[in-house]
Amino acid sequence: MTSELITDIGELRTLDPREAPGDAAAAAVVRHDQALVVEDGRLVWIGTRTDAPDADVRTSVGGRTVLPGWVDPHTHLVFAGDRSTEFVDRMAGRPYAAGGIMTTVRATRAASESDLLTGARAIVDGAAVQGTTTIEAKTGYGLDVATEERLARIAARVADVVTYLGAHVVPDGADRDAYLDLVTGPMLDAVAPYAQFVDVFCEAGAFTPDESREVLLAGRRAGLGLRVHGNQLGESGGVALAVELGAASVDHCNHLSDADVAALAGSSTIATLLPACDLSTRAPFAPARRLVDAGVRIALASNCNPGTSFTSSMQFQVATAVLQQHLTLEESLAAATLGGAAALGLDRGDDAVGSLRIGGPADLQVLDAPTAAHIAYRPGMPLTVATWRRGVRVPAPVNPVRSGSGR
Repeated sequence: MTSELITDIGELRTLDPREAPGDAAAAAVVRHDQALVVEDGRLVWIGTRTDAPDADVRTSVGGRTVLPGWVDPHTHLVFAGDRSTEFVDRMAGRPYAAGGIMTTVRATRAASESDLLTGARAIVDGAAVQGTTTIEAKTGYGLDVATEERLARIAARVADVVTYLGAHVVPDGADRDAYLDLVTGPMLDAVAPYAQFVDVFCEAGAFTPDESREVLLAGRRAGLGLRVHGNQLGESGGVALAVELGAASVDHCNHLSDADVAALAGSSTIATLLPACDLSTRAPFAPARRLVDAGVRIALASNCNPGTSFTSSMQFQVATAVLQQHLTLEESLAAATLGGAAALGLDRGDDAVGSLRIGGPADLQVLDAPTAAHIAYRPGMPLTVATWRRGVRVPAPVNPVRSGSGR
């Protein structure tokens, strides 16, 4: 196989958890004047530039910063339609409620499979150009057996991890008990072959804790891991349920009691925070500082979806967490890499993601900056100028706007 030497690295943060205790401590380990070698999709050497071995291809990053690729553990990227009018209304003072999901459900049911696949691929490709190398995708915009199966099949083609979210909301006009039977029976059976996790929106306007427990236990019986949307709109019981059942993650976490925080701190459940969603819904930010200080392990995610967070930029989540949620740079970097990997169960073994280590996947990004601090220091700037995913450089996007004669 062809080997590639990536050299002239001004600042390298591997986030290798073996080098320091704790995620943030691993992010704080900084090396200068570094190089690394990629072969067969994996990192085979990391060290000082002047000691680098020969390779078939040499790539200089010109003194820039290299980080692990982002791990985005929460998206809803297979959908059709547009909800910008809802966004404008929300910015004018209309509060967010779960019911807007049905707007996307109707558009998604009506869309062709080809259009859904094209749209999902465009989002994944756009995220990759911005440094994301591992991404999760949920169903949840079908809410009938055929469409949920189709969304799961498409998600499996474009994402690294697929989550079944038939329990997003109860569709308009559906009998509640009958729909729960569908979600935990025929719909689950259709989607399970494509999914690794089951999720539920445990929230007012969606599903109660008891209903959510029924959904999650059915998913567990089908061999799926557990995830929960919880405590976004209030103290919904989602966090307590996630901890009780040993869910891999509970996502949103905007409204937390002291008991919720203590429960998370005493568990292995990751609190996944969604800063762009909090901004877009004008919700109170999830209490990141309080969680970290209590010993809770956190992740950051884009929550890319057409209603409440139409962005795939993990760099934006990192900057916002630093600037608005009072995390340190290192805590935020770790949450967007190691934390996301843990939330997806991808933090163990030879294929663990979220860090750069010899023998691990060559998932990395180059920032056009002398230090990673520029992510928050220069918020909103497109700093990622190159991404390698499994050792292959991600191609730059093709601009769909073409110049003509002007006639």
